[in-house]
Order: sequence, then C-alpha cells, then structure tokens
Amino acid sequence: MDEKLKELEKQYNEVPIPKELDFVVESALKQGKKKRKNRAPQWLLGTAAAAMLFTAGLNVSPAMARTLSDIPIVGSVVKVLTWTEYEVKEETYDADIKVPSIENLENKDLANALNEKYRSEGKALYNDFIAEVGDLKANGGGHLGVDSGYDVKTDNDQILSIGRYTVNTVASSSTTMHYDTIDKQNEILITLPMLFKGDSYIKAISENIKEQMREQAAKDPDKVFWVKGGGIPDNELFDEFNAIKADQQFYISDKGKLVISFDKYEVAPGAMGLLEFEIPTDVLKNDLVSNNYIH
Repeated sequence: MDEKLKELEKQYNEVPIPKELDFVVESALKQGKKKRKNRAPQWLLGTAAAAMLFTAGLNVSPAMARTLSDIPIVGSVVKVLTWTEYEVKEETYDADIKVPSIENLENKDLANALNEKYRSEGKALYNDFIAEVGDLKANGGGHLGVDSGYDVKTDNDQILSIGRYTVNTVASSSTTMHYDTIDKQNEILITLPMLFKGDSYIKAISENIKEQMREQAAKDPDKVFWVKGGGIPDNELFDEFNAIKADQQFYISDKGKLVISFDKYEVAPGAMGLLEFEIPTDVLKNDLVSNNYIH
C-alpha cells in the first residue's frame, strides 16, 4: 500500500496543470478583486482548485487512474460518487441523505436516467422529511429521522450492482432497499425477468427461499420467518410469505450468484432486519436464458 501511495503522489506531482485551470483560477481572483465584500474565502478557492486539479489528473494520466483503482475505497469512488448530501441536525430531528451518481458510463442515456432517478428520489425524500418536521413542530414536536445512502455490492469487469437504502425512524424504524444492476460491457440495466425464459423462475426461487428459511430457523431459535416451519406457530402465521414478486429486488454478486433481497418486515418480524438469500445456480439452471450473468 505504501508503494502504491508513493506512486500516486509521484504521478500527481508530474501531472501538468491544464491551461484551463489557470484561466479559471485567474478569473476567480479577478472577480474577487472586483467584489471584495462578497468574495469567496481563500480556503474555498484552494479547495475548488485542488478538486479541479485532481479531476484533471485523472483525465491526463491513465496510470494515475489505474493506481487509484488499486487502492481500496478510492477506486470505487472514481466509479460511483456522492453527487450531493442533504443533512439536518436538530435535537429531535435528524436527516442524512446521500445521493449517488454513476460516472464514466459510455451509455449516457442510461447514466443520465439513473442519475436523474437518484436525484429526484433524494430530493423528494428530503422534501418529505422537511414537511413532516414542519407538521410535528406545529403540533407540539416529536422525533423523526431518516438515513439514506448507497452501497456498491458488486463492481467487477462485467457487473456493477448498487444498493440504495432508506431507514425511516419514528417510534420504530423501517428499512427499504432498492438495487440497480448494470451490465458494464453492454451498458444495459439488468432486470430480474430478463434473466429467465419465462415466469417459472418465480416459483423456483420462492420454494428455495422457503427451504432456506426453514433450515435457518431450525438451526437458530432466534431466527424466525413468515413461513410454515419458519419458527412461528402456524396459528400465529397471519402474513405468510408465498412467493417473490416478478420484479423482486435483487443483485448479482461478485461470484456470479443471484441474491434476492427483502425489506424489513417483508418476510419476517422487524427484528430480522433486511434479508438476503443467495440462490444456488442449480435451482435456476433450467430457467435461465443463459449463464452470462448467473453461473
């Protein structure tokens, strides 16, 4: 790791400063002289220049970009960025909403569509939070929290899977997860139905998940699921899980396995939280269109 960082520093120092950057900084300084009362703090100007130089460095030096890709965390940031973050920090009201942005996709229409969706959802989540806080304050106050962000589940030569989570907290909390899985080579968004020849995958996956639930419940008394034999007496099984939705949330793991996701409360009591089930490929082999993604 030390050698990689030294190499990164060497490449960074060797990157020529673009003329465009000189022009932007010079223009900013001139504007600052004209409007000294409203000028930006020097630290802000320096930060902007550094950020621009960093971006220019990535564009000018492919070797620098490769070095970044080899460094944990930094490599993934180059591909999925936090576009903006909404924050509210008050005594009983708390919001932290991070909005992702997918960068460097050649399919600009796909990238723009996904990024616009993320931005619209983030803004709507923030606006709803502000409205609810206003209602609570008008009625004597209360507690409200929202935490939303993203997690890159898979990022390899073929697949990029991004999970976006939202945790809403009032008296108790609810958690939802939404995934987007992208074929990076063909620049397309993968949906669950397109992986299969017909709709028989719904039953095959559902039966396997029920089997996994029963096995987990039998091994661990703290695990309970809303299925028969899932740790809950049959006479208390009011909301039994029968089958996944045709467009159930999913992602494809780095090992090429299909992982089905359920929100909190969707197939089990809230204490079980978000749930994921990796489906053995043998269960799917007769229904798959091909083994290009799932293998």
